[in-house]
Amino acid sequence: HAHDVVPFLIMPDNKKFIENLSGTGKCIGVLTSGGDAQGMNAAVRAVVRMGIYVGAKVYFIHEGYQGMVDGGDNIKEASWESVSSMLQVGGTVIGSARCKDFRTHEGRLRAALNLVQRGITNLCVIGGDGSLTGANLFREEWSGLLDELVQSGEISEEASQIHSALHIVGMVGSIDNDFCGTDMTIGTDSALHRIIEVVDAIMTTAQSHQRTFVLEVMGRHCGYLALVSALACGADWVLIPEMPPKDGWEEQMCNKLSENRADKKRLNIIIVAEGAIDQSNKPITTELIKDLVVRCLGFDTRVTILGHVQRGGTPSAFDRILASRMGVEAVLALLEASPGTPACVVSLCGNQAVRLPLMECVQMTQEVQKAMDEKRFEDAVRLRGRSFENNLNTYKLLSHRKIDSELPHSSFNVAVLNVGAPAAGMNAAVRSAVRVGITEGHTMFAVSDGFEGFCKGQIKEIKWGDVGGWTGQGGSLLGTKRTLPAKHIDKIAEQMRIHNINALLVIGGFEAYLGLMELQAARSKHAEFCVPMVMVPATVSNNIPGSDLSIGADTALNAITDTCDRIKQSASGTKRRVFIIETMGGYCGYLATVGALAAGADAAYIYEEPFDIRDLQSNVEHLTEKMKTSIQRGLVLRNENCSENYTTDFIYQLYSEEGKGVFDCRKNVLGHMQQGGAPSPFDRNFGTKIAAKAMQWISKKLKEFYRTGKEKLDVVWDCVKSELIFVRQKTHRIPKEQWWLRLRPLMKILAKYKTSYDVSDSGQLEHIVRLRAKDISAI
Repeated sequence: HAHDVVPFLIMPDNKKFIENLSGTGKCIGVLTSGGDAQGMNAAVRAVVRMGIYVGAKVYFIHEGYQGMVDGGDNIKEASWESVSSMLQVGGTVIGSARCKDFRTHEGRLRAALNLVQRGITNLCVIGGDGSLTGANLFREEWSGLLDELVQSGEISEEASQIHSALHIVGMVGSIDNDFCGTDMTIGTDSALHRIIEVVDAIMTTAQSHQRTFVLEVMGRHCGYLALVSALACGADWVLIPEMPPKDGWEEQMCNKLSENRADKKRLNIIIVAEGAIDQSNKPITTELIKDLVVRCLGFDTRVTILGHVQRGGTPSAFDRILASRMGVEAVLALLEASPGTPACVVSLCGNQAVRLPLMECVQMTQEVQKAMDEKRFEDAVRLRGRSFENNLNTYKLLSHRKIDSELPHSSFNVAVLNVGAPAAGMNAAVRSAVRVGITEGHTMFAVSDGFEGFCKGQIKEIKWGDVGGWTGQGGSLLGTKRTLPAKHIDKIAEQMRIHNINALLVIGGFEAYLGLMELQAARSKHAEFCVPMVMVPATVSNNIPGSDLSIGADTALNAITDTCDRIKQSASGTKRRVFIIETMGGYCGYLATVGALAAGADAAYIYEEPFDIRDLQSNVEHLTEKMKTSIQRGLVLRNENCSENYTTDFIYQLYSEEGKGVFDCRKNVLGHMQQGGAPSPFDRNFGTKIAAKAMQWISKKLKEFYRTGKEKLDVVWDCVKSELIFVRQKTHRIPKEQWWLRLRPLMKILAKYKTSYDVSDSGQLEHIVRLRAKDISAI
């Protein structure tokens, strides 16, 4: 896509470091506007700290645009300490308001005066598309507004010259995820957490009474929350504005509900977006659905409207990291802006932070609404972007159970097993694989207890109904073991022959990876292993070569973040206390690093970045300095295997001794709580999507092999991503390249350490077309 990228101040082949970017003499204003969203505070904190770090002055603009118009105490300079403890708070601490005054010319004139008086010519706006459009208009009018202020004598000609250009960078904070150009908006993941918590709770009561529940979730113009929560909880029916149901849907829905009841399912869940409509753009309300179900089926039906619960609560780990990364990127974009640079938004594409022209994104977002108004619903779905489209396709794939006569019959047997340690989301992956497999016409077999159960013949057919309600269950319902297959290879081959297994789907961690390599190596001896084999990475450690993210890591991260929040609270009560917290992850520092960023820790020790006694000493000195400020607590994370000799106890004793009289220490080993618990919405959804993808890959390979009529198929096994990066050290189980290591400097900067940070990746303003053109089949 080279032709889509506009060279923007720097060509990517020059290395560019943050040390060379200076904010001295610049003033940045940060405001949150429109509806609040969890994670906005994390974004404000990152903007303030990154701004101060590069030497700029940063101002809070309280109460959104209203505060900018009213001026006075609403615009206050921020300090490093003033954003402490904000990370874990939902909503927005600096306040947000919907502002009528800013929509008027007079209002914007007053706002311009307030900014010029304080020398603020850089604005960081966190809000929805309305707030960002307003910011862009303000930027376009800026020089005209300054001329008016000069004429009325409110500012001098000189001031107007100095502040002649206004730079704007936006970040999208909206729980609806309704903004084009970014895969996720700040607050969406946390809103999904709230919805799923409610659905999990409702499921237990519905189960008891055999009830049908109709849930209304937010999303006036966008069905993202409804769609993803339906995927994540295995809802029976979902209604969203982008995909109105076909005529006659009432009867179809009632048939589906009664089929599910006949299939021993004791409850039904129907999820409705508040903006749900039918083909003729008439609203579909929860009451309408309740009456329909009661009238047609006579089921005991209840309605729950989630309302503002979805906006509340503490931000999830994902939202804190997303907002922190975006906040840092926004400051970089402001530092690099020249007078001709268009206003941009910082957004997320895969796991990359990218900059896009603000108005292109806004126009595309408005096109979605236009397409919906004109009943071009397929266009609306396409314009929403690849993430939305993938979710919709996966939902369609899993939601409608075909009757046996409709199914293609493939005569292939596919076995599914879990290998390694349990990870939350494994069950969602098994459910998805089984149902997609059945839809593709295969006979699905479940293997209990990994390769150990395989060699003992613990293999039985698994049907559609057997995996009902599995998405929300933690751990591994099939049972999982760390045993590798090499010792039992003959017995496993025999079981493959007895059950005539034509393909293997292995869901698990590093042992699954090694296990498949062993099976591949045994192909020359045993023809039974010359079948398609695919691995779906599921481990809290996130250390599978060839994959950026594994199932279970997000749930573990949230467990770490929640615990760290509690620990920080206890430490701020006792004052002058430092906590040393040990996380899991084997030799992979993912959980420690990303957990530290999400919890606002002072340091994180990991195996990938060797450290010595001098580093420990400088960390102790850093904390001693910190205790002199108003933030009298410290948090240090340590990966369980980061060093053979600098153990958690050693670090705890060192800190205790060195900190005598300044701070005291406590230690906490988080242990297996990181592997347990109900899977987070992200892990349920991720598990569902990649297992469906893996199953489709298997079907494709089986059909190819069936068509060519080869006796046996020798395919390389696939690790969801086809290209395999082989392991550097098998003993330490770490992939060669790990994208998250780029997040470490951010963690250090936000904890006030001077560090080198390579910002060569940022700095190109891209075009939104690039997102459209991306291969939609990418997850």
